[in-house]
Amino acid sequence: MAELNVLFLCTGNSVRSIMAEAALNHSAAARGRFRAYSAGSHPKSAVHPLALTTLAEHLIPADGLRTKRWDEFVAPGAPTMHFVITVCDNAAAEVCPIWPGQPITAHWGVPDPSEVAGSEERRRRAFREAYEVLARRIELFVDLPIDELSRSELSARLARIGHA
Repeated sequence: MAELNVLFLCTGNSVRSIMAEAALNHSAAARGRFRAYSAGSHPKSAVHPLALTTLAEHLIPADGLRTKRWDEFVAPGAPTMHFVITVCDNAAAEVCPIWPGQPITAHWGVPDPSEVAGSEERRRRAFREAYEVLARRIELFVDLPIDELSRSELSARLARIGHA
């Protein structure tokens, strides 16, 4: 099976989609099977520092991570996506581009940890919790018997993972 491309979308592309991209690309079970990317409809100017801290706490390299506009992935020469997964409710409600190749789409909404107010520890905990939810869903995704499932079965399983 050829490597499958996965695009994680979030409006700002500075926290959840970035952490999902890094987590999938770092997963030993995904290596050689999946390649993750992330983008946003209105990307922030930089990756959120606490997202980078959270990745570092999980020993996940952040080299090359940057915020990107989703237009990069519909431009000529862009990799064809097999899966497009929104990780924030705002991005799920937006009108997305028409993705070349008709990827399977799913919504895995995760609360935005950058909106959590309070102490530094409370904010760090929110980032860790968001990461853990994404990492668990990615683990479930990587474990799917993708070659054995029909497109509709795969779509239904991806949707269920979004509620895990």
